Amino acid sequence: MKQVFHLYDRIKNDDIYFIAEMSANHGGKLENALEIVCQAKEAGADCLKVQTYDADTMTLNCDREDFQITGGLWDGYNLYSLYQYASTPYEWHEPIKRECEKNGIDFLSTPFDRKTADFLEELGTEAYKIASYELIDIPLIRHVASKGKPMIISVGMGSVEEIQECIDACKAEGNEQIVLLKCCSEYPAPWEDMKLGNIPDMKERWGYPVGLSDHSFGSLGAVVGTVLGARVIEKHVKLDGVESADSEFSMTMAEYKNMVSECRNAALIAKGPDYGLTDAEQRSTAFRRSIYAIKDISAGEIFTEDNIGVIRPGYGLKPKYYDSLIGKQSRRDISFGDRITTNDL
Repeated sequence: MKQVFHLYDRIKNDDIYFIAEMSANHGGKLENALEIVCQAKEAGADCLKVQTYDADTMTLNCDREDFQITGGLWDGYNLYSLYQYASTPYEWHEPIKRECEKNGIDFLSTPFDRKTADFLEELGTEAYKIASYELIDIPLIRHVASKGKPMIISVGMGSVEEIQECIDACKAEGNEQIVLLKCCSEYPAPWEDMKLGNIPDMKERWGYPVGLSDHSFGSLGAVVGTVLGARVIEKHVKLDGVESADSEFSMTMAEYKNMVSECRNAALIAKGPDYGLTDAEQRSTAFRRSIYAIKDISAGEIFTEDNIGVIRPGYGLKPKYYDSLIGKQSRRDISFGDRITTNDL
């Protein structure tokens, strides 16, 4: 039976679609990868994502200066050695996908070239993720979009023009199943560089669902993104005790589970605009102020500040009518503690 891909069901219901990014956090062992699938599902992820490449499809085996990484998390690597260390072998993809299906969790991958996109298509992948660094690879974008599957596109480092070019490339292939992910392509991403205020602008500017690919520490970025309208949250996850190229900025499964809960609660908190009263608020109106007799009042007696007052509870006439009553005659006998009503106006 064909696996159901849950992305658009979540978005349609204004729910959040959670992607657990494995990346290099399998630590070079297939059994770790399969365990990540199981634990990600238990932590509340809707989808497990891998990255599909090998060092030879990513770069050259070259030690020249252009290919060296200086500074940051991967200081001292050259590109080829980093991708050798971090890649997920092609032969692991099928068992990982099967484990996802067994656990009822979606499988997603990022292709980095046409060959890996074709490999994923043969595998039966239901959607594709485009990495921030590949946002400007228009030939790759068009090739992947031509497969007619949903395109989840990270826009880290992308200018408005570059994002538009990527969208146009998808549309040129007749594919508008686009989800844009705000992303800061720093590892880890400092809060001051994340610019999550772009999320509502992206929704308005391009009209596609928007999410967040979050490389910052903790849950705060994901929670803020959710409040601003992100309905896809992607976050790197790791197993306790497994070191990898990505483990330093990745979440433990316990942290991921907590993030899922916090984001769902944040989405509830941020709902609106809606100025209607909840059932509980409706009951609480009893504790508002209203106008009551604070002394016995005889029929024909003048309403004054000495015999009517604005007090709790809220069963009497609204306080806005207080000034209209002062100086008027009472039409009836009113006892201490009686409500003043509309008939008294």
